[in-house]
Amino acid sequence: MSAYSFRPIARSDFPLLAGWLVQPHIQRWWADDPSPQALEADYGGTIDGGEPAQVFIAYRDDVPFGLAQSLRLAEYPGYPKDLQALVEVPPFAGSIDYFVGDPLHTGRGRGTEMLRAFVRRLWRDDPRCETLLVPVHAENIASWRALERIGFVRVAAGAFEPDNPADTWDHYILRLDRPSLDGSAVPPARP
Repeated sequence: MSAYSFRPIARSDFPLLAGWLVQPHIQRWWADDPSPQALEADYGGTIDGGEPAQVFIAYRDDVPFGLAQSLRLAEYPGYPKDLQALVEVPPFAGSIDYFVGDPLHTGRGRGTEMLRAFVRRLWRDDPRCETLLVPVHAENIASWRALERIGFVRVAAGAFEPDNPADTWDHYILRLDRPSLDGSAVPPARP
């Protein structure tokens, strides 16, 4: 298995990120503007510490591989409210978002490996986070299957605002609880 590492995003990463954001497999689900001004607006606050999300460039064997971000839901008041329409949101729940940058690395299980490494890092670095809730568009099969392969469970389906305005609002909500000390996970409550 390859080694994955994560470095906080920096402004010097914007050209790399812009190149990834124009890739069809990313553009399909993210629809972010890759211009320098838009990247500054989207990520400048995180870089400067004014935005509570944590955004990382993911590396696979020391080569930039993708993007991974985490956030505590309580730090974004509108986000848990939208989720609560579909599922119970525990007080210290978090969420993640992610993509594999280069299309040559998709469809090989490498995104799943990256997610596994990122979630392990999150459990280590954020001891208060007990649950991850991730809304994924129902048609983004590769994304929700990758989450399921690392233990996430689909706990709800319903309307949630899409990242790409061209998409429907059909989403699955997937949940993963922090493993217990004996290595087993506490099963998530079903709606």
